[in-house]
Amino acid sequence: MVITMGTANQMRAELGDFSSIVCFKSLIIGAEEALGEKAAAITMIAAGRNRGRQIAEQLNIKGSNASSEELVTLLQEALGKNGTRLCIVDKIERTDESISVYCRETVCSAGEPQGSGRKLTFTLGAVQGCLESVFNLRLRGKQVASVLTGNAYDVIQFDVIK
Repeated sequence: MVITMGTANQMRAELGDFSSIVCFKSLIIGAEEALGEKAAAITMIAAGRNRGRQIAEQLNIKGSNASSEELVTLLQEALGKNGTRLCIVDKIERTDESISVYCRETVCSAGEPQGSGRKLTFTLGAVQGCLESVFNLRLRGKQVASVLTGNAYDVIQFDVIK
């Protein structure tokens, strides 16, 4: 299955829909300088959640309660190398209380030195918005592991808000 995100409605005729990680990271750093780190993080997570809801609608999985395996496949296509290249989702583990998502090559961690305190913001929000739409849940997300501290994955844990 190949999922094309945005090619039917390509926004730029010559350059296409993609921009560089360098420009994206500059946006995040500029927002942090202008708003402060916490306010910028809140803004990036909110923007990501909006994007995640769009992804769920584009994939026609809003309210579908898809299985973890099905979601991994769809998110790999939509967000991975055949999609927007935001990240690669390798695994999703779901319990009644939480959902853990194992990502790698996230745009938020890209280019950061080992030991950096950089957290996932936009990536976290995008995954959260998609999951909230798929499962009709409110979630609270936090990064619980980072490739920047030697882990194999950036792991995001979403707790269900009841």
